[in-house]
Amino acid sequence: MTATGERDLPQELLSLIAKENHVSSLIAAEKLGVDHQRVVGAVKSLQSLDGFIVAEQSSSKTWSLTSEGQMVKDEGSHEARVFRAVPEEGISMPELMKLVPANIGKIGVSKALSSGWILMDKTGGGVIKRKIPDVEDTVQHLLEDLSQASEAQKADLKKRKLVIETVLKFYEISQGPNFSLNITKPETELTAEMLSSGSWIGKSFKPLNFEAKGAPVTPGHLHPLMKVRADLRQIFLEMGFMEMPTNNYVESSFWNFDAVFQPQQHPARDAQDTFFLSDPEFARDPPLKYMEEVKKVHSIGGYGSQGYGYEWSEAESRKNVLRTHTTAVSARMLYRLAQDGFRPARYFSVDKVFRNETLDPTHLAEFCQIEGVVAEKGASLAMLMGIISKFFGKLGMKEIRFKPTSNPYTEPSMEVYSYHAGLGKWVEIGNSGVFRPEMLRPMGLDPEVRVLGWGLSLERPTMILYNIDNIRDLVGPKVDLQMVCDSPLCRLGRVEN
Repeated sequence: MTATGERDLPQELLSLIAKENHVSSLIAAEKLGVDHQRVVGAVKSLQSLDGFIVAEQSSSKTWSLTSEGQMVKDEGSHEARVFRAVPEEGISMPELMKLVPANIGKIGVSKALSSGWILMDKTGGGVIKRKIPDVEDTVQHLLEDLSQASEAQKADLKKRKLVIETVLKFYEISQGPNFSLNITKPETELTAEMLSSGSWIGKSFKPLNFEAKGAPVTPGHLHPLMKVRADLRQIFLEMGFMEMPTNNYVESSFWNFDAVFQPQQHPARDAQDTFFLSDPEFARDPPLKYMEEVKKVHSIGGYGSQGYGYEWSEAESRKNVLRTHTTAVSARMLYRLAQDGFRPARYFSVDKVFRNETLDPTHLAEFCQIEGVVAEKGASLAMLMGIISKFFGKLGMKEIRFKPTSNPYTEPSMEVYSYHAGLGKWVEIGNSGVFRPEMLRPMGLDPEVRVLGWGLSLERPTMILYNIDNIRDLVGPKVDLQMVCDSPLCRLGRVEN
């Protein structure tokens, strides 16, 4: 017994081994009068003591009755009970089913027919009769003493779910080379007190296991979009760009559309393309002087433009929307730049925009837009093409094409394409251009100042870099989380050029 009154099974097991020299853990459990699993625990405890015991794991198969097998043992097999229920003159199937339980009758009839104990007389209207006068219930006899059953018979009983096979694992235990009845556990660590007092002398220490594996660590995983976003952000910073604040998802129509010289009757403002807010429905007052300049250039033109020639509505301009592009943020930054005194500037942003799009393999209603803006005197289209090529070149995307297009707020304008190996075609990845004077001059920027801009989604470059051909496999409820876990930390193949 231990100091707490509990049985010291390792010590009792050592005493039994000293007496028997060799013993099975099953026999030990029986002799010590404890559960076998407790003996197994004592064996494992003694195995940690170097050379005290030798324990070899072994196993044996045992067969035991299921609940249904116990019922057959007590009351007879299904087929025997059906046979006994059939009278000498025979009986119809419905009447027979009334004499035996439902779970017995169907199986019993099938087994009795296949054993040749009964027959069905179809000429007599389907009467079941005995085929032999009496039977011996072999199944019941086997269940009463399974040791008499052959392996084939046990397999058949198992198939009928009357018995189950259990593999019992146990230990064959014998004395080890350092066997002793005195248990002295080795020290697990060498402390400063042991060293100072000298108490470590004569003690045994548990050896260090340098092969043991540490506890598995489950780290967090960055989504591929976040990996590409971080890399794109780093590229912008390396190219001398400053990040713009993009924490306002809700914009007024003034900043989202009017300030970038997009007419109020433009199809993009329709409910099919834009999410309008109902609460709050209207924005606060924008800069009134600037609003008047924007209204003028829209209605009658200016700065060499004839405008759009329509009646500009202030109420339409104040409607709140979920921003459809981050160019609204760029417009705010350029306006502030003009008011604070112009200086050459390079801005970028990476954040969400919202469009009421039809979902398909390359479009979502919510996505991240990447935008770059360069404001310098004398900036040109060639400079824009060079910056874009440099930007995508740093991503390892060398196959870039430009295609002329038309935008409300840039002229000239270009679409940017990259070759997608997964889709096997050129995919549009961005839009670009030189901002119109109609957009810049009302802000108060000097006529010599030109602003270059380009935008792209975060999702499409990520699809190209990760060879994903359906955006719904990258974003949304169908994303394979294992893909997120397995995606390498760096796959962008950045190249300095």
